[in-house]
Amino acid sequence: MIGVDLRALTQPVGIIRIMAAILTCMSFSLVATVGYVSSPYWAWCMFTWCFCFFFTLVILILEFTTVNTKLPFAWEDFTSAFAMLASLMCLSASIIYPVFFTCKICHRQIGASVVSWVCFGIYAGEVALTRLRPSGQNSGFLSSLPGIMKMLEAFFACLIFTSLEKSQFTGSPELQWCVAVYCLCFIFAILIILLSTGQLTSFFPFPFDKLVIVYNILAAVMYMTAMVIWPLYSFRGNKRPSVCGALCYWDKLVVVTFMAIINTIVYTVDTAYSIYLVFCISSQLAAAHQN
Repeated sequence: MIGVDLRALTQPVGIIRIMAAILTCMSFSLVATVGYVSSPYWAWCMFTWCFCFFFTLVILILEFTTVNTKLPFAWEDFTSAFAMLASLMCLSASIIYPVFFTCKICHRQIGASVVSWVCFGIYAGEVALTRLRPSGQNSGFLSSLPGIMKMLEAFFACLIFTSLEKSQFTGSPELQWCVAVYCLCFIFAILIILLSTGQLTSFFPFPFDKLVIVYNILAAVMYMTAMVIWPLYSFRGNKRPSVCGALCYWDKLVVVTFMAIINTIVYTVDTAYSIYLVFCISSQLAAAHQN
């Protein structure tokens, strides 16, 4: 039966979420009053603030009405993961927006940037509260290290997509391979997150954790090839133009290269940790159980 829980709004985490909803609303409202800018970076920043505002508001409503107790997944795991994702997204928007869209006399843009930084601090505070509260550690997939790395892989892929333009890889099979790597790995990372969060992995006729290890190895190798091929073919004979503004296509190539390197590192660490969990920790637990 659905009721009302005032503690969802009055406890420290609830107050932080209310502040986050207000501040993210302020950010996208300030930017909206300035006007639309035809740029994927502008769209990413607006999406970030709207996304964070919407889901923070949904979380507040579901906890206030106690509907969250009826949901078929680990609620604390979901809210903790969302806070981590929102802090990452707000951090990226807080860096991207002032770099590309503010100036010394752009008061509303400066205000939106400052508020966005405060949003990042608020969400980081929520992460600290949800991860360090005395009720115990979260045991869900999204709050575990493999789940966090899967979210990071998807997040960095989104930043890559934000910087990609069709003209960058059209006519080049090598660069098209890199784009295919970014897309395929992103899709499978999202699938793994959804299957693990929805507790659907038990329906597989084979061990899902070993399947994830195989995927992680393939993804890490594919990203390594993209990390080498993308800068090799995108910058070959392509020097930075003498007149290159803040939204220069050449700078976007650099962003894609940098994010591909970071994601390669994340996939490599994810692969190593997955192998360690399955073949070392699991075998140790099995031996201890037999004894």
